[in-house]
Amino acid sequence: MTQTSHTPATGTEGERYVQQVMGTSDRAARFYNDQMLDHLNIDMRAFIARQEMLFIATADDRGECDSSFRAGPPGFVHVIDERTLAFPEYRGNGVFASAGNVTQNPHIGLMFLDFQRDRIGLHVNGRVKIMEDDRLRSYVRDLPFPEVPGQRAQMWMLVHVEEAYIHCRKHIPHLRKVGPEEDWGTDDARRKGGDFFGAKQRGEARRHGGAGAHGY
Repeated sequence: MTQTSHTPATGTEGERYVQQVMGTSDRAARFYNDQMLDHLNIDMRAFIARQEMLFIATADDRGECDSSFRAGPPGFVHVIDERTLAFPEYRGNGVFASAGNVTQNPHIGLMFLDFQRDRIGLHVNGRVKIMEDDRLRSYVRDLPFPEVPGQRAQMWMLVHVEEAYIHCRKHIPHLRKVGPEEDWGTDDARRKGGDFFGAKQRGEARRHGGAGAHGY
C-alpha cells in the first residue's frame, strides 16, 4: 500500500488505476470497507503485544526507500492507545537510515508477521516522529524497559496510526522458533555476522556513501 493521503474506504489513485486495469475494483472495495481501519482495534493491539519482530519501511524526501528489521522480547513494540504506538531504536551499526529518513519524510510502514502461532500479518501505516527515551518516558509511564541486559533505547519511534489492516495467512510459512541464544549488544564481527556477505573482505563497499548507503 502506498503512503499518500487518502481515506481507507477509497485507496490511492495509483491503487484504483491498477485495480481498474486488473479488474479487481469491486474486490478491493470490499477489502477497504471490511478490513481497513484508521486505528488499532482490541485484537490488533493484543497481536502487537505478542510480537517479537517488526519490518519497517521508510523513504527520504526524494522518495528513495529503505526497509529494515527490528526485534525484541514480546511487548518491545508498545501500544500507547488505539492510534499511537512506539518502538525502541537500539544500538546498531550507527547508520540510522530509518531514523534519518523520517527526519525528512514522516511516513512509515510497519509489517508485523507471526510465523509461529497465528500465521497472520498486520500492516500499520502512519506518521512517525523521533523521541528521546527520557522524554517519552515522562509522557508514557508504563513504557517498558528492555529485558536484555545492556540494551537501552537510544531513541523511540513514536507512530501515529493512519491505517491498519490484515495480511492474510495464505502465503505465510509456518516456522518454529529454535536456538541459538542471541548475542545482544555484541561487537564481535563473527558473532554478529557483520560481514556475512563479504563486502568488507573484498573491498566492494561504496567509498563515498550516497543514497543507498543504508542500514540500521
